[in-house]
Amino acid sequence: MVTSEGLSGSPPAQAAKQHGVTSPISVAGPTEADIRRSLELEKFLVDAGLYETSEETQKREEVLSQIDQIVKDWVKQLTHQRGYSDQMVQDANAVIFTFGSYRLGVHGPGADIDTLCVGPSYVNREEDFFIILHDILADMEDVTELQPVPDAHVPVMKFKMKGISVDLLYASISVLVVQQDLDISHGSVLYSVDEQTVRSLNGCRVADQILRLVPNVEHFRTTLRCLKFWAKRRGVYSNVTGFLGGVNWALLVARVCQLYPNANPSMLVSRFFRVYTQWRWPNPVMLCSIEEDDLGIPVWDPRKNPRDRLHHMPIITPAYPCMNSSYNVSTSTLRVMMEQFQNGNKICEDIDLNKAQWSSLFEPYLFFETYKNYLQVDIIAADADDLLSWKGWVESRLRQLTLMIERDTNGMLQCHPYPTDYVDSSKQSSHCAFFMGLQRKEGVSVQEGQQFDIRATVDEFRHSVNMYMFWKPGMEIFVSHVRRRQLPSFVLPDGYKRSRPARLMSQQQADKISRREECGVNSTDRRLKRKRSSEEMADLKTSRPEKRASVSPQRTESVSPECSSRSSRTSLVSSVEDNSEVLPTGNVNSIIATNAERTPDNKNDVNEVVRRNSFDNLSIASNKDKSVSTRELSSMSGITCHTELCEEVQRDTGSNGGSDSQCSSLGEVLDVNPELLLDNGCIDIGFQDVTEELKVLILPLSFSFAFF
Repeated sequence: MVTSEGLSGSPPAQAAKQHGVTSPISVAGPTEADIRRSLELEKFLVDAGLYETSEETQKREEVLSQIDQIVKDWVKQLTHQRGYSDQMVQDANAVIFTFGSYRLGVHGPGADIDTLCVGPSYVNREEDFFIILHDILADMEDVTELQPVPDAHVPVMKFKMKGISVDLLYASISVLVVQQDLDISHGSVLYSVDEQTVRSLNGCRVADQILRLVPNVEHFRTTLRCLKFWAKRRGVYSNVTGFLGGVNWALLVARVCQLYPNANPSMLVSRFFRVYTQWRWPNPVMLCSIEEDDLGIPVWDPRKNPRDRLHHMPIITPAYPCMNSSYNVSTSTLRVMMEQFQNGNKICEDIDLNKAQWSSLFEPYLFFETYKNYLQVDIIAADADDLLSWKGWVESRLRQLTLMIERDTNGMLQCHPYPTDYVDSSKQSSHCAFFMGLQRKEGVSVQEGQQFDIRATVDEFRHSVNMYMFWKPGMEIFVSHVRRRQLPSFVLPDGYKRSRPARLMSQQQADKISRREECGVNSTDRRLKRKRSSEEMADLKTSRPEKRASVSPQRTESVSPECSSRSSRTSLVSSVEDNSEVLPTGNVNSIIATNAERTPDNKNDVNEVVRRNSFDNLSIASNKDKSVSTRELSSMSGITCHTELCEEVQRDTGSNGGSDSQCSSLGEVLDVNPELLLDNGCIDIGFQDVTEELKVLILPLSFSFAFF
């Protein structure tokens, strides 16, 4: 059993005390330079608007007090209606707890409040909470945007009260009277409750346990606020998309606080990136030992549960029952996060050497400058309310599209789903769009003519989306391939400039110069190209519209009838070519290279802690390192393309292709374990088939890694 620790910082006499499952890497305190950098960091966070005003704080407290009174009156009303004695009616009670960013003390302006209502055993969730309490809230003027989600992985009621967003959960525990001073961290609250109640209760239990297990709460909060802001700016903050959510980042930061118990926030931010660029995933991150109990609730244990061995980035919750909070992470999203950790580590090293400022760490990730090819998923509904629910459903399925593409291309086509939705205000109907970056796996040899046929993959994704049981007329989805130069203007915010072509020359010159020669052009030659004669520019402008119209996936009228037909097998074909400019990726298990210029602060100890942090020295990674031989891509069924269009694109860009018979074990894993294709936040039975009403527009996907 983990012993609780005080919420204040450890005194110097206890500096060497062990926090967590291993001893600290370093117990050194901050230097004068570290103190100065921490002050600069905190000033930056304040200037960035990450702290709410005292008026906003008071408004949140008023909203919580009002919700608390509403649920108390609601339980008393139900107790009276069910014929209990007057004394029972008088004692009837419900208690409101908070969790998430608000409970951890890292919420900012506009953030929602995660709340849990704990009620007696005779007040149920299905009727009393989602019907009776829902109607009570619906009749209140202060409540807007009320949206019950009873079939979610964790059932929740979403609404706004006085402009404050609230997520309200309900847990019915096995008592007739809920005491006002109920200790939710005690294991007795889990007796005789269902799994949904356990998940609802665990949000509060995990938050409280995190605050008990960190050596200095204030340093933890500042560091977590910083890392959450960084994750959002770099596009890796989203649990539903397959990245990490709030509780995941909190657990990662808390572990670093344990490893450096006397470090201040600037040190902790730097050590965060240093530790996790060296972490040997899928060894788990744990704040305490995993507890066993006689309640029989399953806990995360890869020795007993084969499915737990399939997790790519296990981050284990500290409260019983200990679970992996990051099971949504896939091979692709882990690759993206590791790249971002390495980038953050390099910048922090520069900051430590006074070569950079904190602002450089939080520069936004230029997603639309990173890839040459994207999938665009357009979501359309009849009105704003329908779009809200329809978008939520489609977004929850995008993670499955990533897994499907990895599986069907044997991991050779890598995906980067971006967790931000974009709105085209020029459309009359309610609309938003998500984007997914695409690139072939680095280091794979290519052969001319090789293609990735993912028509069946997109068709499977379409059927997955069709499972939405609340589908309404007007809800449609369009999936198309766009190259970087064809990105719609509504994804480019103010001040964001579209990248210019690296070469500007006539069509005759482009046909004669190979891609390798293009990559070898030096900066002087590029400057000379920008000074070409007006006659050449005129030739280029006259030739470009016809060429772009033939490959643009954004205009339905430019698609051949074969492409735009609503057949059951939607066509999406991709060909790839080698390109030295592609961002470095590679196999997920190989992305643990250490930084050669790392500050020599116990870097060997970091490796030792990572090794000792493995689950009883169980080498989970060994289950992932084995590649499986699969059929050659050329023997995959249905590998075809629209020949004329692909040839035209290849003439336009000079693209060629390639193949490889080796792949990761992801395809085999998903074949054996189809449960991983189910989204945890949505229902999985009783869906309505709306295949005929759903439209998916796919264009041939041709990869060209030439400069645009």
